[in-house]
Amino acid sequence: MLEPYYHSGVIEAGCDEAGRGCLAGPVYAAAVIMPPDFRNDILNDSKQLTEKKRYQLREIIEREALAWAVGIVDNHEIDEINILRASILAMHRALDQLKVRPEEVIVDGNRFYKYRNLPHTTIVKGDGKYMSIAAASILAKTYRDDFMLKIHKEYPLYHWDKNKGYPAKVHREAIRQYGTTPYHRMSYNLLGDSQQLEFDF
Repeated sequence: MLEPYYHSGVIEAGCDEAGRGCLAGPVYAAAVIMPPDFRNDILNDSKQLTEKKRYQLREIIEREALAWAVGIVDNHEIDEINILRASILAMHRALDQLKVRPEEVIVDGNRFYKYRNLPHTTIVKGDGKYMSIAAASILAKTYRDDFMLKIHKEYPLYHWDKNKGYPAKVHREAIRQYGTTPYHRMSYNLLGDSQQLEFDF
């Protein structure tokens, strides 16, 4: 079971993002404040869960959380400011919307920009260690998946219902054959023909 919190005795928000490595669509992030006594044996990093489990847990998180919110940065902003800044901006946008003000922020990964005057801690693989970060990973992932399913109906040739915008072979083949859409990240190496940045999916 994951740890309920990193700092005891404070209102702690966990943050995580989804979609950093995608070729198309926005990056989503979530911020979640869970009650300190919350327990769930299934809750884990969203990548370790089936799609069905993620959506089941989303309902539990939204019902049980003290506060939760989702932030979005679209592909055009990603192209302007780069994906690292965009991921952190999405987290800040999620934190902005929280109905309860956190006293501490814990973040999955190793990079974050200070949010207001709040202390923060970055935790590598934090989504597999702390409940609030795992909860944030599930919300970010499921809300992003929902969006990709919606725009798949506009552009079915790219198979976003299956690949969610990640650089799957079928996605790259579609870009090669049909070109790009208004949702593609033009600053990315869309065809993968040359050396590409490594992303932690």
